[in-house]
Amino acid sequence: MLAIDLGLFHRGVREVEMKEALGWCATWFSLAIIFNAIVYFAHGSKTGLEFLTGYLIELSLSVDNVFVFVLIFAYFQVLRPSTLPAR
Repeated sequence: MLAIDLGLFHRGVREVEMKEALGWCATWFSLAIIFNAIVYFAHGSKTGLEFLTGYLIELSLSVDNVFVFVLIFAYFQVLRPSTLPAR
């Protein structure tokens, strides 16, 4: 999924708008929930609940990484793609 996302959908460097980012978040979340339903019905409720619990914990922990990225980018004054000089 990562190779498809980066190699097919996001090849160029550009600034992602909020609406597009929310759309992609909803897409990936929906795929995870569909996969969870498959696990739930194929392997039982306990395994399905374990997957869902693990997914939600990892999702919430990934928010911490966003704050770290923001701090690092701010410290090193990384420019936004829209402010980069043309090549």
